[in-house]
Amino acid sequence: MLIDSHAHLDMQDFDEDRITVIERAVEGGVTQIITVGTDLDSSIFALELARKHESIYAAVGYHPHNAQRCDSQYLDKLSETTLEPKVVAWGEIGLDFYRRYSPKDDQLKIFLRQLEIADDLNLPVIIHDREAHNDVLTILKKMGKSERKGVIHCFSGDIDLAMAFIELGYYISIPGTVTYKKAVQTKEVASSIPLEYMLVETDAPFLAPVPKRGKRNEPLFVNFTAQEIARLRNIEFEEVAEQTSKNAKTLFGIQ
Repeated sequence: MLIDSHAHLDMQDFDEDRITVIERAVEGGVTQIITVGTDLDSSIFALELARKHESIYAAVGYHPHNAQRCDSQYLDKLSETTLEPKVVAWGEIGLDFYRRYSPKDDQLKIFLRQLEIADDLNLPVIIHDREAHNDVLTILKKMGKSERKGVIHCFSGDIDLAMAFIELGYYISIPGTVTYKKAVQTKEVASSIPLEYMLVETDAPFLAPVPKRGKRNEPLFVNFTAQEIARLRNIEFEEVAEQTSKNAKTLFGIQ
């Protein structure tokens, strides 16, 4: 049993075979999937998918790429969706100083506002951090430590940064890039952090793991990520699957 803690099943890449992809994942041992919104429309789509499929749960939020197009009205509408029991997190939110599709000031403003909303709603957050490590860490430190804060999705930092987030109560999510030969830093993190603070994810349709690299990613492929983590830690695959699934259930409050 595995839980894919982060996928984007709303995206057009899945328009032709979305149901088949979900069924294939479940048949392959991926029993639950968190599909994650990046703006109002994608968040509503994620919720609709979650309503239709027992194995699917939704997260709602505004990605930093879309911060410039976000306003209080949209955030109010997202807040309304959280009344649904299958909305289990607020995200994907955070900072992205690599692409900068939205200005830094807009990203910071919307990130901070969404952290406040999630805190008010008692929802864990799913955090995007790309080339913004110091800013994200500083902001989260100001929020304080909590038992159920959230997860740093698709983690790209070093072991020291990972442990700093863990100290604040956050989980670290390992993506398919851990299978890449040159991903030395990600491999080190995956082999070193406490398993009790680890999640696994695909970020589908992006970042397909070896041996599917270069193809469309899908939740089933989280198996390859878990297998690599088990190899790196010299433990059984089942131990990785069991503990990361337990962690995801604890974080997202799912059964």
